[in-house]
Amino acid sequence: MFVQINKEEFLKEVTKKAWYQANIVIWTIIFMYPLFSIIDFIYAPDIWLQFFIVRIIIVLVIYILFNFFQSKRYNYRILLHISFFLLSANCALLCTIVRTQDLNVYFLLYSVIILFFNLQVFWEPINSVIQTLIAVVLLILFFNLFADYNIDIFINNGGQYFFIIAVISCLIPNSRYKVIMRDVRSQILIEKSNEQLKSQNRDITEKNNIIDMQYEKLRKLDEQKNSFINIAGHDLKNLVGSIIMSNNMVKDEEERLSDDQKEFVGYISDSADKMQYMLNKLMDVREIEAAEMKFNLEIFDINIEVQHVYRGLIETAQMKNIHLIDNILKLPLNVKLDRVFAGQIFQNLLSNIIKFSQTNNNIKVTTSLQRQRFIFEIMDEGIAIGQEELDMMFNKLKTLNDASGNIESRLGLGLSIAKLMTQEMGGLLEYRSDENGNYFRVEFNVIN
Repeated sequence: MFVQINKEEFLKEVTKKAWYQANIVIWTIIFMYPLFSIIDFIYAPDIWLQFFIVRIIIVLVIYILFNFFQSKRYNYRILLHISFFLLSANCALLCTIVRTQDLNVYFLLYSVIILFFNLQVFWEPINSVIQTLIAVVLLILFFNLFADYNIDIFINNGGQYFFIIAVISCLIPNSRYKVIMRDVRSQILIEKSNEQLKSQNRDITEKNNIIDMQYEKLRKLDEQKNSFINIAGHDLKNLVGSIIMSNNMVKDEEERLSDDQKEFVGYISDSADKMQYMLNKLMDVREIEAAEMKFNLEIFDINIEVQHVYRGLIETAQMKNIHLIDNILKLPLNVKLDRVFAGQIFQNLLSNIIKFSQTNNNIKVTTSLQRQRFIFEIMDEGIAIGQEELDMMFNKLKTLNDASGNIESRLGLGLSIAKLMTQEMGGLLEYRSDENGNYFRVEFNVIN
């Protein structure tokens, strides 16, 4: 998180901090400076009342100036310079007219005022240097006007300590100014960072609310999906049950059927059983939502299953004048798979390649045994579907549109399902589409 501070807002905060410190100085003067008359009463009883009045006047002037400068938003430095000048003039005058034995007290008082100013003010160090020089000039001026003793007495009775304290105290504003400027910058950074964090927190809260709303919608859609699956599944089971019952009634008249009719009745029976099995799987919502699908594994001859799929699609291929070439092994190859889903894989692959193939074409269906692996291959030497299109169809829903009309449009769900079921049962599915045509290949382990 990167925070920038522009010059205007930095100066605004610095001015606010400076006025805060100026308030402390001014109000301390207003409340404390008249109390210094107690010292006058003790050490200068002859003049304490006059200087008490002077102190009250100075405090009133500073108070009026303070309100005026604040209302007009004038530079706080000018206010502090005027205030310090008034205090300095009063202190310098007292240091030159009191008795010599009381000089130490008043020089100490003067030093305390200068030290307090330099400890509290927030301004550039040069301002403190200017005030110290003004204090020295006022002392020299009033000494020449009112003092009746020599300069050595003036210096030895507290003057030297005053000058040392005044010079050393000029170093304080420099460090204080840097520290406060750094604090102001840090404070701005913290405030702006907090604002950014609050804004980000609000955004996160809003997004979380959106996510919660979307989750609730998805949950309701999921419930509707499950309800639809159950309703559709039960209706389809009733239809499949009717097909099975009708087919069984035809079987009862087997002696009146021809050999071809008996073969078709067998295909109907097998297909109905497979459909009923897949409907039961579909209606098991818990199995659908599970991380892995449960298969009914059994040992069977996979070449026979391929042969069933092949024969079942001959009529479909002939409708498009497509010739299916049978290169299916007649030797038994046993595998341990889910018979229904294995047949569905071959069904999806072969039906899709027939669907997307152009008319008057040859499609070769081959099975073989290679290194204890059953190999199922489909080769279409016609116009290529396209490798990119196949990638999309095998991985997600995709509608194929071709302006030539040679390729039909359809959702590539069957190929995606075939790939998923092959991988779930531990097999391998490969495909390619290039200038030589389209090629599908499925591998499964063979049982010794």
